[in-house]
Amino acid sequence: VSPFAMIAFLSLDRSLQNLHSVSVCIGFTRIFRMVWQNTENALLDIVVVSIAQMLVFNPDLWWNRSLDTGIRLLLVGLLRDRLLQFVSKLHFAIAVLLTSWTEKKQRRKSTTTLITLNVVFFPILLTFIVISALLSSPLLPLFTLPVFLVGFPRPIRSWPGPVGAAACVCSDTVYYQQMVPSLAVALQSALAAGSLGLSLPGSHYLCRFQDRLMWILVLEKGFTYCGVNIKGLELQETSCHAAEAHRVDEIFEMAFEHQEHKKILSLNHHFGHILTPCTVVPVRLYSDARNVLSGIIDSHENLKHLKDDFIKVLVWMLVQYCYKKSKTWESPGSADKNKKGSFPENQHSGAVERSRPLREEDSFSVNTIEDWTDDSDIFDLEPSGRMKDRKESGLLGTTPKIHLSIPGSVETQSQDVPQETSPEHKLYRTVVLGLPAVDRGKQQVLPQVEFSCSYSELLSIPEEWRTAPVPSSKVKEMRQRFPEEWYHFILSQLDFFHLKEKPSNLLEDLMKDKALKDLYIHGVLSCCFGLFGLDNTVPAPSHVFRAYTGGIPWSVGLDWLTGKPELFQLALKAFRYTFKLMVDKASLGPVENFTELVNYLEEYENDWYIGLVSDLEWQQAVLQEKPYLFSLGHDPNMGIYTGRVLTLQELLVQVGKLNAEAIRGQWANLSWELLYATNDDEERYSIQAHPVLLRNLAVQAADPPLGYPVYSSELLHLPLF
Repeated sequence: VSPFAMIAFLSLDRSLQNLHSVSVCIGFTRIFRMVWQNTENALLDIVVVSIAQMLVFNPDLWWNRSLDTGIRLLLVGLLRDRLLQFVSKLHFAIAVLLTSWTEKKQRRKSTTTLITLNVVFFPILLTFIVISALLSSPLLPLFTLPVFLVGFPRPIRSWPGPVGAAACVCSDTVYYQQMVPSLAVALQSALAAGSLGLSLPGSHYLCRFQDRLMWILVLEKGFTYCGVNIKGLELQETSCHAAEAHRVDEIFEMAFEHQEHKKILSLNHHFGHILTPCTVVPVRLYSDARNVLSGIIDSHENLKHLKDDFIKVLVWMLVQYCYKKSKTWESPGSADKNKKGSFPENQHSGAVERSRPLREEDSFSVNTIEDWTDDSDIFDLEPSGRMKDRKESGLLGTTPKIHLSIPGSVETQSQDVPQETSPEHKLYRTVVLGLPAVDRGKQQVLPQVEFSCSYSELLSIPEEWRTAPVPSSKVKEMRQRFPEEWYHFILSQLDFFHLKEKPSNLLEDLMKDKALKDLYIHGVLSCCFGLFGLDNTVPAPSHVFRAYTGGIPWSVGLDWLTGKPELFQLALKAFRYTFKLMVDKASLGPVENFTELVNYLEEYENDWYIGLVSDLEWQQAVLQEKPYLFSLGHDPNMGIYTGRVLTLQELLVQVGKLNAEAIRGQWANLSWELLYATNDDEERYSIQAHPVLLRNLAVQAADPPLGYPVYSSELLHLPLF
């Protein structure tokens, strides 16, 4: 349909050749605007007026004598709009009337009486529908019963405020945030192709994929653009939500999934439903697969190899961590300067912060006592001798601290120095009497590590990661269990391209360095001590689940490990990778060689997020469109462990068009009941599903505070050409 062709046709009208009147200006201004904003209906109006003009041959008829073409188009357009509204409202009224009897849960004691009254007074009901259509106001079913009133005329969006400003944001919101850009592109193509039917401002569409429901409201429409608002409904389906969603699935399945022995002429079992299937559109989104891990997580054979696999994964992760850190160093010489400051302990969620130890100047010592002379008064404001000199030199460039006074002590101020010029710290200095003795403890001093290769310090782990309180017998045992071949294989995969000058036998020297290997043995042992303790028993499924979620019961090893937040996060990440590896080995078969194992770990690192659904990083991974996400769950009622995998791919989303007048009527009743009738029962509609009118879904999709969508987009402008 070309608007230019319609404009050219209208420009040849005889009404424009004469002197323009007010009616001509109004009529043609409206149709010229409508050609661009509502092209399909404008074409229909022009065709109807042209046919009527050809059929009416009598020039004295009022149609030809009193009306010009612009006013004729105005009357035809008004009649068409009100007629379509009348048909939609009549469809809505009949659906409410019939379902009050056919739907068992909607059948009440008063249903028979209400149906009888509607049949007897059907002309009055028809009059209400006509008045509602003429006023373009919603038809209000009182309490969603077959008792109809004329609603208050209202705009398309019945609640003020910017589009998408209010939504009940929760953890499920990110799934809609991720898919809306791709869905908007798909809708753009479908609208341009006409697959969604005649779209007008106020049209409603419903999209369905797995457990996701997207509600689309057309806010404005033109020849080259369309403005829509996309809302996402909750994923945790209640019983009423599930009942209506199941009916939606049945309608889409009957329309799009063709059966082999389908009859040529078959009855539509959902005739009269407010949802009409339109098309399917390709959208890039996450498919959600959930499976039960029984037979995997509780397998003794799998759990037996879990610790050995954890050691391998942790060695790989520690080497990769140190290798990435080494890229910030230019040469081995600069490593000595940055060795202490190159491994900052970042604060992570769930990590335990250690309290700051007392500084040396915060406690008394023998040197402090020697600074006081025999003639010193303990109540003197200034110490004498060396103490005074040390205090004065130490206070330069520092900010005085405010100390609380001890009850009963006397605070004095020097009379020689005016108050205005006296140092600020003197105003708040108090005398400290009888401070308790402080046990400063003994700091553990680790022996200096002597590497046989000068480049080994590039892969050295921080010293504080080797201070776990483990007995020497466990160190010897870990040396025997340490996968040396795997360790050498990982080192052989490093390239050190960031080093400007490096010897040709660098990797061989690193493999031969026993001191470097001992560092990794201590680091791995420290993590195993924190997660599994000192026992060599096979972990139980419950312990594996708690270790995966980071909820291990307190122990000395765990207390030490959580005191190193960065190491704790690496160990937790390594354990989650190990669990995913155990699931993959049980599903796809054992790992054949080291190369395949490295490929698994690199794929986990680059393409997967392995964690918990409740983690903030999970939501960030969804928004960043990680190809795969994995989470472990537990159902305490059934006593089973479940795995959840999200896979990012392009899949077909089903789209259907809703009866706009049915939605307007339900929203008008919702507004009347909650605002004007002041019904304080917020769950009134949540406990009453209506599979034909989709009442629960319609209430959810209403603008807050009446509705509660978990996501609402801003106004999305979709160019159609």
